[in-house]
Amino acid sequence: MQSIADALGLAAKLVLSGDPDLFEIVLLSLQVSLTATVIACLVGFPVGALVAISRFRGRNAVLIVMNALMGLPPVVVGLLVYLHLSRSGPLGFLGLLYTPTAMIIAQIILIAPIIAALSQQVIEDLHSEYSEQFRSLCLTRVQTVQALLWDARYSLLTVGLAGFGRAVAEVGAVIIVGGNIDHLTRVMTTAIALETSKGDLALALALGIVLLVIALGVNAAVHSVRMTAARQAYV
Repeated sequence: MQSIADALGLAAKLVLSGDPDLFEIVLLSLQVSLTATVIACLVGFPVGALVAISRFRGRNAVLIVMNALMGLPPVVVGLLVYLHLSRSGPLGFLGLLYTPTAMIIAQIILIAPIIAALSQQVIEDLHSEYSEQFRSLCLTRVQTVQALLWDARYSLLTVGLAGFGRAVAEVGAVIIVGGNIDHLTRVMTTAIALETSKGDLALALALGIVLLVIALGVNAAVHSVRMTAARQAYV
């Protein structure tokens, strides 16, 4: 019990002292996860909205696939990206394996289906409410998607948050394509796994504390934005 208390004390000291190794890992984690989340949102939101407002043969099959892809195994995604980016793979000439870019690609593949599926549910509910009005205005499909995405922007913040949470907590795929290389591709989750296996609980706990603080901070920010929007709606 004492060792856990000592580890917690050392973790707090690392965070408060601004340990350079700790903050290098944290900054890289945020860079990779935020980039992947933004790109996945740019892809997932329009795809989810188009599926939500469209009626076509095979739509149920598309929805089933979208929902199934939400549960993609991270290690499988990591393996597929590795096979494509390795020297013998079709994209090996790009030299992206064991770089932050490879980690971003893996995270995009993991979270884009989540964002698309969740945004489809949000947009479909909203579209059923405004569909008659859109028809009366003779809006094109693109205009309809733009209007729905703008109207649902605060709800979609939560969807983006879900994607970011999935990305920043990912370990299986990023360790395969990134290699967990010190000062290059080591992020919070891979560092926590490594330091725990080495017995360095202080650094592992420090990274865990930062990860929790980031998650709480992002949730608080999104909640604040939604509350502000709700108050403005009543004015």
